[in-house]
Amino acid sequence: MIDELDLALVDALRVDPRAPWSTLAGPLGVDQATLSRRWARLSGDGDAWVTCYPSAERMGMGLTALVCVECRAGAVGAVAETLAGDPQTPTVEVVSGDADLLITVAALEPGQVTAYVLDRVGHVPGVLRTRTAFVERLVRDGSKWHEGALDRAQRLAISGGAPPALTAEPPLRDVLADRALMQALGADGRMTFAELAKRTGMPESTARRRVGELRRSGRLVLRCDASPRLSGQAVNTTLWLDVPAPDQPAAAGWFAEQPATRMCAMTAGSRANLAANVMTHRMSDARQIEAALAQRLPSARVLGRQLTLRTVKLVGRLLDAQGRARGYVPIDPWQGTELASAEPVAA
Repeated sequence: MIDELDLALVDALRVDPRAPWSTLAGPLGVDQATLSRRWARLSGDGDAWVTCYPSAERMGMGLTALVCVECRAGAVGAVAETLAGDPQTPTVEVVSGDADLLITVAALEPGQVTAYVLDRVGHVPGVLRTRTAFVERLVRDGSKWHEGALDRAQRLAISGGAPPALTAEPPLRDVLADRALMQALGADGRMTFAELAKRTGMPESTARRRVGELRRSGRLVLRCDASPRLSGQAVNTTLWLDVPAPDQPAAAGWFAEQPATRMCAMTAGSRANLAANVMTHRMSDARQIEAALAQRLPSARVLGRQLTLRTVKLVGRLLDAQGRARGYVPIDPWQGTELASAEPVAA
């Protein structure tokens, strides 16, 4: 049975996905043992989970593409399940509108995206055509979105105040060495340092230090997600917009400030130069967001709207028809590159 404490616990872990139960006990008004039991039940049932992924922008290498896929009638489910098994495709959604699937592709350079779309997606039985938009700049991502179950005081108590400034990025060799660490945390973002050390073969002290460095630099992104049972069957809408270049930063900034926005990105290579994903409780709420944007920036034109009918995979997590986690495919933008076989650097 989902209750208010479950919602508060998930939202608390959205503030700090690796916060110890002792830190959350005071703001949530319950003891540590209760929080531990609640999380064990939620995660065990697949209703909530913590994952992680590398930030291409903060690493200074890699990119993301949003690919719309049209399928033959009757083949949508099979195509979605096939692509969900790929390490280069962190997210797969069945959508409405002028495409059947919206997939996110992770890569190191544009040619790798091209090869994946043409040689992999294009050869999956049932795929008719694809349209690709490269993410030029990610303005807001899902790790910043929250349900609103906590008040400002609770969030500040958990975060410790204002978010710390990001530190300078470590050298590239450290990113490659930490690939195994990132993938282990992808499977369980709250994994203990002892277990991380066991999974990666590095000393526990090194695992602790590297996780801290990667988080402070912003290169490792942690996020807590939940099934629709906790989110109240929220309506997930992706808007594709064409905004005049001078107004694009203002439009992106406006979306980033909206509580409903889960993702906002400046895009390149498609008719739309801005993509925004909003989570609302009613379909009409998305129209109100469009109306508010039109008042603020009349030059912005909505070119397309896609409602998510089913999320098959979310940031590496495989979901069942009810949106519960049932497995994990490690996110690997290094897939198919020389860097994928690079030897880890010793600590």
